[in-house]
Amino acid sequence: MKTRWSLPLGLALTLAALALVLSRWRTSGFSWHKFVATLGTVDWNWLTLALMLILATYFGRALRWEVMLRPLARRVDFTRLLSATCIGFTAVVLFGRAGEPVRPYLIARNQGVSFSSQVAAWVVERILDILMILIIFGVALTQVSHSEIRSSPRIAIILQAGGAAAGITGAACLALLAGLRQFRGRVQERLLDALAFLPDAVRGRVATFLAAFGEGAQSTRSSSFTLLLLVYSMLEWLVIVWCFYCVFRAFPATAGLGFADIIIVLGFISFGSVVQIPGVGGGMQIVTVLVLTEFYGVGLEAASSIALMLWLINFFIIVPVGVALAFHEGIKWRSLRNINSSAQASGA
Repeated sequence: MKTRWSLPLGLALTLAALALVLSRWRTSGFSWHKFVATLGTVDWNWLTLALMLILATYFGRALRWEVMLRPLARRVDFTRLLSATCIGFTAVVLFGRAGEPVRPYLIARNQGVSFSSQVAAWVVERILDILMILIIFGVALTQVSHSEIRSSPRIAIILQAGGAAAGITGAACLALLAGLRQFRGRVQERLLDALAFLPDAVRGRVATFLAAFGEGAQSTRSSSFTLLLLVYSMLEWLVIVWCFYCVFRAFPATAGLGFADIIIVLGFISFGSVVQIPGVGGGMQIVTVLVLTEFYGVGLEAASSIALMLWLINFFIIVPVGVALAFHEGIKWRSLRNINSSAQASGA
């Protein structure tokens, strides 16, 4: 049900934001000359640093996934794990959400573990990322009165309340992550007993999923592993914040924004990127333009230039790397489109 409603809701919000941006284009006019001129004023030293930082995040994600592989694999081939990480994110850029299973499938194949266990590891990774987004976004919004947001007192109160709610939700996610270590044995049996009213075939699929999830979440049962996952996640998002800081410093229109402002923009963009459009990246660009123009009074052309650069650095830059690695490993991109059926056929 969550999957059924999240995509339409995300699309509706993205379309609403797009309509607002298009309305702004029609009323204020869009000058391509100013757009190109804005790109001409970019400080490429800051952008180079941002590029190095974002590439480092893929290394960090591979390190975090390696922790989740330790209870399952006797020996983890980190080089192939890093390669699968880059190829997987490239698939997401090219195919949208349909490319999400590529990374767990390649990792399972390369490391000799089950595909279902790596899907569960991916779920744990998403919980960690959502946790970090909520905590960072919540803290930033509670500091909105100290930011450069140009809004009415009523909007500021709403943002502060939203920040508090996000922080509480993030704390709840942390509690959920801590509770995953108990997700085995009797807990799974009780869940299946509660679903006894379901047909045997459906209940069997649920049992298989619960077993796979428990297998993939084994790393959360160790206090040291859980702590390591949290540390890697915090470092990961700290690097992402610094990347955004470098991009904003590269543009004169946003060079004066503080860290609280950057985290606020990052929070909105993170939620906007939920909707992934193949080859485009989703609502990230639209949300960036909307936040910068409505909250910070940045010109439409400058905001569009910043949105384009953020998308290129945060999403598209991995594509050449992923394509080259896939070619090196002899992977055909056409076959990756049917990754779910391939996994089921192999019995993973």
